[in-house]
Formats: sequence, C-alpha cells, structure tokens
Amino acid sequence: MPTAGELLVASLAAHGIDRVFCVPGESYLGLLDALHGRDIDTVVCRHEAGAGFMALADARLTGRPGVVAVSRGPGASNAAIAVHTAQQDAVPLLLLVGQVAVRDLRRDAFQEIDYARMFGGQAKWVAEVTDPDRMAETVLRALQVATTGLPGPVVIALPEDVLTASTASDTVRPQAHIAAVPPAADVSRLRDWLAGAERPLLLAGSALERPGGREALRAFAEAWELPLVVSFRRQDLFPNAHRLYAGDMGLANPDAQMALLREADLLVVLGARLSDVTTQGYAWPRLVRPEMRLVHVHPDPAVIGTHFSADLALACDPQALVAAVGKPDEPFARGAWVERLKAQQRAIAALRAGAVDDGIPFESLVDVVGRSLAADAIVTVDAGTFGAPVYRVVPFAPPQRLLAPIAGAMGFGVPAAVAAALREPGRPVICFVGDGGFLMTGNDLSLAKERNLPIKLILSENGTYASIRIQQERDYPGRRVGVDFTNPDFALIGAAFGFAVTRLDEPADLAQLPEILARPGPQFVIVRTSLQAVLPRGPGERSDTRDA
Repeated sequence: MPTAGELLVASLAAHGIDRVFCVPGESYLGLLDALHGRDIDTVVCRHEAGAGFMALADARLTGRPGVVAVSRGPGASNAAIAVHTAQQDAVPLLLLVGQVAVRDLRRDAFQEIDYARMFGGQAKWVAEVTDPDRMAETVLRALQVATTGLPGPVVIALPEDVLTASTASDTVRPQAHIAAVPPAADVSRLRDWLAGAERPLLLAGSALERPGGREALRAFAEAWELPLVVSFRRQDLFPNAHRLYAGDMGLANPDAQMALLREADLLVVLGARLSDVTTQGYAWPRLVRPEMRLVHVHPDPAVIGTHFSADLALACDPQALVAAVGKPDEPFARGAWVERLKAQQRAIAALRAGAVDDGIPFESLVDVVGRSLAADAIVTVDAGTFGAPVYRVVPFAPPQRLLAPIAGAMGFGVPAAVAAALREPGRPVICFVGDGGFLMTGNDLSLAKERNLPIKLILSENGTYASIRIQQERDYPGRRVGVDFTNPDFALIGAAFGFAVTRLDEPADLAQLPEILARPGPQFVIVRTSLQAVLPRGPGERSDTRDA
C-alpha cells in the first residue's frame, strides 16, 4: 500500500501539477521521498519567501495552483508573505507545511504552530491531515477551493507520521468545474444598456487571466466599441497601443484622467474586484456619479456588492458572459468618447524625464526597454518606485506577460523571473528590481546559474528605499531617517551567480542597452538611478510615485 505522502504526490500529478517549489525540512521528509523518481520537478530554493513567490508566478503563467512545500514553524513563517500575496493578488496557491507528529499536536512541541490560527485570516482554507486515508480528498478539496470563485491560497498541514503511514485509499480524480450561465433576462438587459450607452467603459480584471480571457476581452470590446481600463497591474490583459485601451487603475491616478472616467454613463466590471486601489480609495465609480449604471461580473458572488451596489450583478465567469452577450445587431460609432480617453492615456504614458546630474532617470531606461521588448517577453517587476514607469510607459500587448505583486511585496521580482524562465524556457524574461528588493530574495539567482536560465536582470541602484523616502520627505520634510542604506558591490554578486555584468551610469549609456538585452545568456545590468527624477523638488510638488 502507498504511504499518505505518496498518495499526496500522486494526487498532485493527477491534477496536472508538474512542479513543486520547496525549501527542505525534516518535518516533511515523507513528502520529499514520495517526490523521488516522479515526473514532478522539485525546485530547491534558498528561502521560503522566494519559493512562495516562484509558486505564485508559476500559477500566473499556467492557470494552475502554484505549489510550495516548507517545513514547520520557521519555514511556514517565512512563507507567510506568499500566502498574503496570493490572497491580495487572487492567485491559486497550495502551501504544504510539515507538522509535528499527531501524538505531539497541541503539546507545545518543537516548532509547532496552529496553522488554522496563523493563516486563517489570509487563506481560503486551512486543513490538517491527521488521517492518512483522507489525504487524497483533502488535496482535491484544497485545489478546488484554491481555483474556484475568487482564486487564492490554501494551506495543508502535514504531520510527519501521517506522511509515512500506509493508506488504502486511492487518488481522487480532478473534479470538473461547473461554470455558471448568466440568466437570459440579464444578458438581454445588458445588451440593451450597451446599445444605449453614450459613454460606456469596461474595467477588466484578474478573472480574465484564465486561458482565452484576453482573446474574449478584445473581441467583446471591439464588437461593441467599448473603451477599457485594466485593474491594478494587469496591463498585459489588452494591447496598450490599441485605440480602445484607456489606461489602468493604479496608485493615485491623475486627476484629469479620473475626471474623464467619471463621465462614463455605463461601467461594466469584468472579472475585477472593486478594491482600494482600483476604486482610488473607494471614491470611484459610485460616490461622485451615482447615476452611472454599474454592472459587476465576477465568478465569486462574494466579491460583488462588497463596496458598491451594482445595478446588474452577474456571478459568472466573464468569458461565459461575453459569449452569451455576443455581437451587437449593428456596429457602433463612439469615436469622440474613445478618442478622448485614448488621448488621455497617451498623455499619461508620455515621457516626462527632465535633466538630472545624479544618474539615469529610470523611466528613460524603461522607455528603451519597452521599445525593444520581444513580442513574447515576460516582464517581472519587484515593488518600488522604479516600477512606476514600467506600468506607465511599456506598451504591453498579449502574448507578453507582466508579473508584478498586486500586494506590493518586495522581493517578488527575482523569484518570479526564475519561475518564468523555468516555465517558459523559449521566451525572453526581463526582471526589474531595486537594490532594496534584490537583497531580500536575490539569492534565488543561484537557480538561474544551476539551471542555465538566461534571465535579463535590470537592477535600479539608488541606495535608499525610495518609495518610502519620497513619502517621508513629503509628510515629514527635513526629517529623513530609516530609509537609506549602503550597498554591496552588485557587480561581484552578479558575477558570482554566473551573470555577465554591465553598469549604466549616465543617460548616454542607454544606447547600449538594446544590444545588452539581445545577448545570449544571463545579463545583470546595474543602473545608477537618479533620485532627482522622482523626489519632490519644491513645496507641494508631487513626485512620480504612481504604482511605486
């Protein structure tokens, strides 16, 4: 008879899981042994936070739950940042955590934690398997919970003696998802509203990241002549150069853009949550223009009506709704409305870097990268001020992918790049990371060396936690403290990981960047990033920290 650990691995494989990210631990050796000889790639990481971020990025690319295995106590604590990020990002994640033996549970055993209490406020479900015969059904439920409704993290605690115990149960086959069909009367009403609207607007969100979602979104927008914005850091859902693309909902959108968006008489929210950032602090769409019709479409009914009452609420997959709505009876011409929105988006994306004498304005570098970006590139972005121009300037277009932490977690960029290069070995992977975030998870570049991953890493070096410093200097002028640091020699670090290293110190150095990014093998580009370009230069002046 198989052990419960072997049944766990077989159940993962039956659900299409082909990769597990881990930091090993004695508390789940029974699981590691079960992975031996299986067709599941076991990716050994150097820190649980990095392992969790890799699993998140892998999930974003595959549409399947990312799986990360960690040891009890300290391992689970280190992985907690990935659970929070998965919850905020609406990404399916399965965290497998070793646990003390069943006989020692609730006895203050070495490294014991009550995981239901630890993760209960973040995970969609937390389970502890104390009966080996229930292992397969627990995995089935965990994967269903992680992927249905609003995707998110689930946690399974695995007592070490349960993993090695024999079981007579069998692998549970995957359960087919049953997609809700929108009611015909609601579909008809939406068609009437779309046809009668003078200034309609779409808001596209994470539920459209599922296979086929981008294609369905574009077909729907084009058929009904619907301009659209995307939710926070989802720029890769729709071609940014398209005439119907009107921008994104990020941190502190410009007042002129929000004034224009408030003119919409119909807002159709497709697969997005109306959360803090997307609604600009819960101030849009309802509070300023209550007469605007609001249609909210999301697979999870609990998401709808949480902060704003919808005139039409549809708890279904956005793709199912788009298919049901179909095409209009006659073509629409909303040229003036579309052109006004597009002009505003172009103005926001336009370069604004001025003359500086302390390095390179990072948005100038981002502009060079964006203009030479491969059509199938995957871009990963860590959290920090350097990311703001990436979201604003780079003209993303499917099949390009943008992997960035919706939760704003520092340390995401490098592990995400490693996971992307593992999952899509034929596609270019470019990572934007700051000197702060790099030293949190940059050790994961050891995997790039180990597995010969040709990642192109662009490191913004300015010696400060810039996004925090900007706000500190704004709110507490002349009282800077706790935000500056001294960096190591990043060139030596990059070389130690097997990367070819290049330094860019002056704006004139940007001319060589396209050639550097086109070189084979891993490239490590260190950029002396200007602070003058982002710090406020006078009383009341706003810095460019949007989406920082």
